[in-house]
Amino acid sequence: MILVAIIVMNSSCQPRQVEIFVATDGDNSRGDGSIENPFASLERARDEIRKLKKEGKAENSFHVNLREGIYFRTESFKLTEEDSGREGYSVVYSAYQDEDVIIQGGRKIHVKNAQAVSDADVLSRFNSTVSNQIVELDLKAQGISDYGVMRPVGFARPFGPAWAELFVNGQPFSLARWPNDSTIKMGKIIDSGSVPRDGDFSNRGGAFTFDTDRPLTWKSHDDIWISGYFRRGWAEDAVELSEIDTKNKIFRTKQPSLYGFGTGAKFNRWFVYNILEEVDEPGEFYIDRRNGKLYLFPSDEIKTLEISMLEKPMVSVMGASNIRFDGITFECSRGMGIYMERTNNNLISNCTFKNLGIVGVCMGRGIAPFKDLAHEGIGEPASEKIGSYLQHIYEDPIFNREAGSNNGIVNCSIYNTGAGGIHLSGGDRLTLEPGNNYVENCTIHDFNRIEKSYRAGIDISGVGNRISHCELYNAPSMAILLHGNDHLIEFNEVHHVCQEVHDQGALYYGRDPSERGHQVFYNFFHHLNSIHATSAVYHDDGACGMEVFGNIFYKPGNMPVLIGGGHDNPYTNNIFIDAELGIHVDNRNQNWSAGTIAKGGIYDQRLKMVNYQQPPYSVRYPKLAIYWEDDPSLPKRNKVSKNIFYNVKRTYEGEKDWMPFEDDNWITDEDPGFVDGENMNFKLKESAKAFKQITGFQDIPFEKIGVVKE
Repeated sequence: MILVAIIVMNSSCQPRQVEIFVATDGDNSRGDGSIENPFASLERARDEIRKLKKEGKAENSFHVNLREGIYFRTESFKLTEEDSGREGYSVVYSAYQDEDVIIQGGRKIHVKNAQAVSDADVLSRFNSTVSNQIVELDLKAQGISDYGVMRPVGFARPFGPAWAELFVNGQPFSLARWPNDSTIKMGKIIDSGSVPRDGDFSNRGGAFTFDTDRPLTWKSHDDIWISGYFRRGWAEDAVELSEIDTKNKIFRTKQPSLYGFGTGAKFNRWFVYNILEEVDEPGEFYIDRRNGKLYLFPSDEIKTLEISMLEKPMVSVMGASNIRFDGITFECSRGMGIYMERTNNNLISNCTFKNLGIVGVCMGRGIAPFKDLAHEGIGEPASEKIGSYLQHIYEDPIFNREAGSNNGIVNCSIYNTGAGGIHLSGGDRLTLEPGNNYVENCTIHDFNRIEKSYRAGIDISGVGNRISHCELYNAPSMAILLHGNDHLIEFNEVHHVCQEVHDQGALYYGRDPSERGHQVFYNFFHHLNSIHATSAVYHDDGACGMEVFGNIFYKPGNMPVLIGGGHDNPYTNNIFIDAELGIHVDNRNQNWSAGTIAKGGIYDQRLKMVNYQQPPYSVRYPKLAIYWEDDPSLPKRNKVSKNIFYNVKRTYEGEKDWMPFEDDNWITDEDPGFVDGENMNFKLKESAKAFKQITGFQDIPFEKIGVVKE
């Protein structure tokens, strides 16, 4: 007979809470789910809850306590509608009393079998100054033969599982690359390859020269990959080399890049990876896939050694509501941590997501990966994938990801992920019904280990979702990529992002005048300066309807605010500090981007998709209903009022009337009255001159910005 501990709550009016225990040394057959005799798996605990519900105990709330240890996954842990809790009484899966609980999608590699490189021919290929520090392990001998699939990754390519990655003492190692920590400028273009963006889908790779002797030292040219900003500064890409012509010093690629291959711009640079000879620095590894041998250069004593294996989500929640995951670490996987679809009132709290191949959490469906490289297209909705979602919504921006509502991610840490941090969706763009899903008090950093372009720390879409009190940092590309309507971005700290890209913003959206109703309140954008063109907030190509209030922009890129021809983006009560420029506004729709406002053009298509002249759009956004009568070729109603520009060399760029730029802004070289500006405390003192200089200037609650510490 199975006995499960049942604890009666405070009064007979409240449902009983059933406590179920799971441990790595538990027993699914003989255990009873008690703390003394726990189950061994999440599935066994889930199935016990299902059984209790069938026995008429559905009025109970359930708490699955995971005891300390590592729970290895070879398949997704799946929850469906029958696993739901009731409103107000979630089914909770949590670490027991803050014990260290890890759900892992990899395999342990036994370090005791490590040895010096045994094959003399292999040993001779390493740099002789470090070859004695390189360690060899036989993966096949340990039953590990699945190393994943190396694939092209980058702009306009589908999200997908990473190949096998190595984690040493909990830290990701990188595939051996050259140069180790820099890039090389593109040489002369011999063949730009086919250019899918221009409609050439002949799948012809490119060719260009290199001005270095390093590739001449590589004995094998098989399975070598090259990554770089081959043509456009916002479009990093990685493709396989088909040939290295050592006589003429020419690289030829197996695949094309979306915009082809080019040279001459500061960002047109490359590096190569997956090369045996380049295991020459601590933190690098190489897998000989044919022989199943692993070579790595450790920096310290190897205490733990793991290889990622699982490509599916570690947890898949489809149709199950009132579920909570608390205090659990999800790590070492080729895929994502938690996937949710058609869920309500679910909460992920106090969890850590690290060393994953895709993202930490995804709310909502994706699109099955496109077979061919394309900037946009219509695909098939797919569960438990992100795939070609970004390419699909370019053509179908009203796509409903069916992410459900009132789901939250709170007090979580997400880092060392391959292709972004979180996908946050919910709501219906046709009805403007909000999702009310949210990310709150989370730290998200180092989230582009594999895929860089348009793999944001948080990708927010749908309607009426929220990002608040988060810190996002350390990324080559954007922090927040926004689609949809009526989102709230508040009290976040965003810094040290857009570190590689050109022509991109930390918070970015655009090319759809119907995507409006957003509020960006009380955020702190800082340290975004770069040799390339970067912004804190980027309203690209006619983007409209974002209210920006009470933010602080410090060293915020060379174009802190970029309004690319759009309307109704007021900037009020913000502070700009130490910048070359404050706000850039342009009339691109009258020149190089005029095609976007042509009849039948992309703006016209997207407005018609949402029935912009009919409720709810015409009611929620009255100015949108007269978009064409309002002359969309000129930016307007981007009112800049009651802002402080402190130590800003040029306050704005563009015609004053395109904003307009009001007289109540304060342009000054005098400290406005910060508590401690030298140490980045930009709270204004009560006696600050700013309050006297600008009538009605409101205090910015700087002390509340960012992650709230308990």
